[in-house]
Amino acid sequence: MISTLIQEAPYADLSFELSGEKLPLDHGYGLYSAISTQVPKIHGQSWLSIHSINGIPDKQGSIKLTKNSRVKLRLPVDRIPQVFPLAGSSFNIKGNYIRLYTPQVLMLQPSPKLTARIVVISKYLEPEFFLKAAIAQLVHLGIKGDVSIASNPSGGLARRVIQIKGHINVGFGVEISGLNPKDSLKLQQHGLGGKHRMGCGIFVPIN
Repeated sequence: MISTLIQEAPYADLSFELSGEKLPLDHGYGLYSAISTQVPKIHGQSWLSIHSINGIPDKQGSIKLTKNSRVKLRLPVDRIPQVFPLAGSSFNIKGNYIRLYTPQVLMLQPSPKLTARIVVISKYLEPEFFLKAAIAQLVHLGIKGDVSIASNPSGGLARRVIQIKGHINVGFGVEISGLNPKDSLKLQQHGLGGKHRMGCGIFVPIN
């Protein structure tokens, strides 16, 4: 009964303002480790996703943080009290320091077109087979939409990697269009692939 209630609870993004200068572009695992150290009860929880922090890439493997940079956690609204103590915390991520401030709750909004910066599906490293696996996961969730691999700035396929404990994980940027409101919210809640706590498989509306 408890698991059913958790599954049906509405999801939101808890968005923390932050201060700091820069972070590694590949900071997903470091951010998750820092958050888990601060709030140990969330370690390994399947209901939690952690967005990559937005910033300006410097083409040297780092991003410059701006006034619009945020630490965002996607989670059921009834779990928010568990992570609210992160406000005021300071993190050291690979020698770069950031500090979090009072968060804002942003309820998920339906959009017919969503995108994820990177989706990682274990063992599916080539575009053709990856796309088939992504479509199969969408079907399993009962979501109808048109799936495609996103393009990078040069026009090629958006093939991306993240490093976790020294292991390289390969994924792709993904776009899904033609979603009805219910399926759009479901996809934002469940995501695709794995490594959601390290910034992967998290979908947001395309502006």
